[in-house]
Amino acid sequence: MKRYITFIVLLVCTISSAQNINDVLRYSHENLQGTARFQGMGGAFGALGGDLSALNINPAGAAVFNNSLFTISGSHYQMDNLATYFGTSSGVKTNNLDLNQIGGVFVFKSNSGSDWKKMALAVNYDLVRNFDDEFSIVGTSDQGIDNYFLNFAQGVPFGSILLQDGEYIEDGYLDIGAVQGFGDQQAFLGYYGGIIDPQSDDDATTIYNSNALYNTVNQDFLRLTSGYNGKFTVNFATQYQDNLYLGASLNFHTIFYDQFDEFRESGYDTGSLIQRTEFSNFLHTEGSGFSLNLGAIAKVNENFRVGGSYQSPTWYRLTDDFSQRINSDLADDDINFINHDIINLFEEYTIKTPAKWTGSMAMIFGKDGLLSFDYSYQDMSQAELRPAGDTSFSLVNSQIANNLDGVSSFRLGGEYRIDQVSLRAGYRFEQSPYADGNNIGDLNGYSGGIGFNFGGSRLDLAVNRIEQDYNMQLFDTGVTTPALINKSNTNVTLSYTLNF
Repeated sequence: MKRYITFIVLLVCTISSAQNINDVLRYSHENLQGTARFQGMGGAFGALGGDLSALNINPAGAAVFNNSLFTISGSHYQMDNLATYFGTSSGVKTNNLDLNQIGGVFVFKSNSGSDWKKMALAVNYDLVRNFDDEFSIVGTSDQGIDNYFLNFAQGVPFGSILLQDGEYIEDGYLDIGAVQGFGDQQAFLGYYGGIIDPQSDDDATTIYNSNALYNTVNQDFLRLTSGYNGKFTVNFATQYQDNLYLGASLNFHTIFYDQFDEFRESGYDTGSLIQRTEFSNFLHTEGSGFSLNLGAIAKVNENFRVGGSYQSPTWYRLTDDFSQRINSDLADDDINFINHDIINLFEEYTIKTPAKWTGSMAMIFGKDGLLSFDYSYQDMSQAELRPAGDTSFSLVNSQIANNLDGVSSFRLGGEYRIDQVSLRAGYRFEQSPYADGNNIGDLNGYSGGIGFNFGGSRLDLAVNRIEQDYNMQLFDTGVTTPALINKSNTNVTLSYTLNF
């Protein structure tokens, strides 16, 4: 009776197969989330403060509050992805709801005549990145999935990827991954999946041929992602005399990320032994992170404020597990025993995202409204995977240093008040993290909102939209012609604030 159970192996040799430059970018980027007022003004709050989500920009902003309050926010997310691959376009639109912000601040005013006018203690949770997304890539390509397996297999002795006498296929798959590495494991999968064969039956042969015949093939690729990057902030801020605000925050991140890729290929030549191929991969990541923020806001006069802040590098400690599944017309009879219950478990690793500096200024027009501008800079070439001494990590860190560059971002926001009603608008621009700007394009974001002040409470509504293009390869090797993804995300956020 065939065993059909979950195997877990500690992969100490194959860590580079799971961690790469995309992981660093995924956890370095924070979307414009938070309260509706914050989003409605494009997140340009570095010199303003007075909003719980503004603590992500400048922690001194908590001391701007005149009274204690509590804010809760919920968002509707709409993700609209249009993929173009070898001239064929396909679009996917998804929607979901989430509680994206909750927090409060306690303000303590001094009654002793001290120069330290007040102190604020704040705690806040922001969903800084929602990973729920889906896109489909469809097209006719001249690069078949056989190239993926051939690239890994060439040079690998055939005997090293054969099952031992009495060995189950799932055991062989995991053992080769753990002992020989990810590349040999993919060669094993290609051979027993029927995609490739050795040139001869000699165990010493290192040359492999494809079993697929084609000039072009029809490819259908689906990626589903889910999860979040949540940030819990503990903040302390104080006001000195009438014109200076100082603050510091400790930030604790929680990461959950799932990525499921399903690839189907057909349209081979009539004489091809293979007429269909199915290949899927599932990645699960979870972990935690830590960073700290320091900041200051100064009132130059009644109408003009300036601010500056520093966000330390964020250190993420993460663990991955990875599983695969393959099938074809020529696959081994037992190939279905290698499935998403057969899990490769990787050692814990660290991603360090770079520090960020922000300079801000704001114009206050009494009770009529305000204008605010933030500029931030983050050198993405300084990101790294750790331990840096690991050979595979050193290769990825070299790619980061050579391909990524400094990222400048601009945020502009305004608010106009008519009695108890506030009208808001914002714009956001963020440079591509790539030096050549090709893999990921610049990000542009537009937002607007409205707020109603009821005296003891406030209700705010915002619409926030971002647009960005990027190129994505279906696989790291073999099938490398990228699809162009046009990504548009629209968030509608409602916040309720209660003063006490």
